[in-house]
Amino acid sequence: MRIVYLGTPVDAVPPLQALVDEGHDVALVITQPDRRRTRGAGADPSPVKRAALDLGLSVRTPEKAREVVDDVAASGAELGVVVAFGQLLPVSLLETLPHGFVNLHFSLLPRWRGAAPVERAILAGDRETGVDLMRIEAGLDTGPVFARARVPIEPFETAGELRARLVDVGTQLLRTHLPAVPNAVPEPQVGEPTYAEKLGVDEFRLDPDRAAAELARVVRAGNPRPGAWFRAGDRRVKVWRAHDIATPAEPREPGTIGADGALGTANGVLALDEVQPEGKRVMSAAAWRAGVRGDVRVDPA
Repeated sequence: MRIVYLGTPVDAVPPLQALVDEGHDVALVITQPDRRRTRGAGADPSPVKRAALDLGLSVRTPEKAREVVDDVAASGAELGVVVAFGQLLPVSLLETLPHGFVNLHFSLLPRWRGAAPVERAILAGDRETGVDLMRIEAGLDTGPVFARARVPIEPFETAGELRARLVDVGTQLLRTHLPAVPNAVPEPQVGEPTYAEKLGVDEFRLDPDRAAAELARVVRAGNPRPGAWFRAGDRRVKVWRAHDIATPAEPREPGTIGADGALGTANGVLALDEVQPEGKRVMSAAAWRAGVRGDVRVDPA
């Protein structure tokens, strides 16, 4: 099938490679413009742009998706495939191809429509999520679903680890079901929608007035981006891994971090497994705590 592919981050590279491997004719790849993505000077191409150029594919990098309507219309493609592109597609673009556009969405719609479905599922304590291959409509993730795969969320899984599994599952979903899309009838979404708003750095600040189980989910959802954190004096400390202890051997005052590197909370204790003090490498919380003199307190957010 002749297709147009839209994607940007590293998560969108395996599906692109799979489409090429399956023999689909990728007429055009559309991705976000080159931007500064690393600490080095200058603008870097997106992971999808790098992969597309390595595959010898034609690439466009519009600031706004509407800028490529004519390019897509002239591509001769039958179908558009979207994986984490990072922009809403205007109706003028959606109407350019005979079979429209499909999207790999990393949730079980209508739960977690929007920008951050993986992180929101972990923050909410969901035990299951998945991947939907859906038709794109003008609304935000409102389109009907062609195929679905359910994925359990493991108890200590980070957002990055879960997303990697979902990418694998979604890539297989594309391999299996994309050829049937032109003649398939997708099923409407059923249920009450929830929305996965963009992530804010402040919502990943660890507040000891919350329960340890909630804070453990904040840490998991913030790994690798944007990272859970707290302030110890005038220094910010990121927390990359942690787990809750619902019934600690000894009670601990909320906000106190003991010599063992565990944080007292409003309900239980949060064991800080891996931390990164500002300007330093990742280390165990016990090693960090051993280098800090006196009491360490975490103020409520």
